[in-house]
Order: sequence, then structure tokens, then C-alpha cells
Amino acid sequence: MHKLKVCMISGSFEYGSEESLSNFKDYLKEYQQDIETTMIIYKTEDDCQSLQPLESTDVMVLFTRRLNTKGEELKRFKSYCNLGKPIVGVRTASHAYQNYLEFDRDVLGGSYAGHFGHGPIAHVQIKEENVDHPILAGLPNFDSYGSLYKNPNNAKDITTLMTASTSEGNCEPVAWTRVHNGGRIFYTSLGHQQDFRVDYFLSLLTNAILWAGGRK
Repeated sequence: MHKLKVCMISGSFEYGSEESLSNFKDYLKEYQQDIETTMIIYKTEDDCQSLQPLESTDVMVLFTRRLNTKGEELKRFKSYCNLGKPIVGVRTASHAYQNYLEFDRDVLGGSYAGHFGHGPIAHVQIKEENVDHPILAGLPNFDSYGSLYKNPNNAKDITTLMTASTSEGNCEPVAWTRVHNGGRIFYTSLGHQQDFRVDYFLSLLTNAILWAGGRK
């Protein structure tokens, strides 16, 4: 069986996605020999990067925020989605491209509506009824360090794997799966810089990539 080809797309400057995904790439190289990763790195919201590598990608890992991509490259991105190919979305992927904000609702099945204030730690909890899902294998409950995203009206066909709550009484879904046009989708609203230093979060993303790509 060939190595799983994973393309990571970085362009979330508020959350230092280039550094975080680069560290995650190193983590995968050390612990997952059957995953081969490439990266597409945007330097500004107006940067024009070729998304041609998506045409030979098994799983896309998306961590961008409100990029102004348009024209042929945005068509490439939409084509990848419409073909029902696997996607792992991280945090600001819910508003990844400013000219395709429908991506959140139509593909990820989310309903991003801003976030609660910075400060309180979010206590991430596994949904008990989905504890046997492969993405959750080996994972306990853990803490996340970014502000908690609001997703009040997610699609009915998602499977929520994790929720998170704060000391202020807020509780939201923070990780879920979906099938879109036959392709496996995973999204998590976690992904603060500090989250990428938590082994449990890195394991979550790794499991998600393997699940999305149809691997054990």
C-alpha cells in the first residue's frame, strides 16, 4: 500500500499556522512512517499560491483564515471539495477563504459564529456515545488553550466527537466528522499554538488523517 499523501495548507497568521503545521509535520515524520506530507504556505491573505498539489493529494489538512484567493486557484480548491476527497480542517478552516465562506456550512457542516473571550481554558470532553470512534482511539479528555468557538447550528448529519466547556459555563462542539459527496470530513475548532504542544491534540489530528484517508 502506498504512503498516504497529505497536503497541509497553512495561512492562519493569527495562530501561527506555519510553525504549528511544520511542527506537526515533524511529528508525523517521526511517528507515522506511512504518511508523506507536503506543505503549501501562504505568507499573506493576498498571497497567490498554486493549489495544483491537491490534484494528487489523498488528504488535505487545512489551516487558513480568510485568504483572498480567487480565480483558478479557488476553483481548484472547490473542485477538491466537490470531488468528495478527504479533508481535515483546523480551527480557522471554518472561514478558510473569504470568497468561499459557504465552505463551513456546505462542506464541513459547521456554523461558525465567532468565539467567546480569550482567557478561560476549555476542558475538552469525549462524547460518551462515540467513544469507540477510531479518531478517539487512545485519547482521554484534555485541556485546550484557545478561545472557544461558537458553532450553534451545525448540520444534522455531523457526528460530534468532542465538546468543550469553560469555567464561565459555555459549552460547544469542538470536533466532529461528516461525509461530504462520499468523502470523509473531520473538523476541529481547536488549534491554538499551545494546542500543538499537547500530545493528545497531535494524536487527535493524526488519527483524523488516518481515518479520513481510510487507513487504520
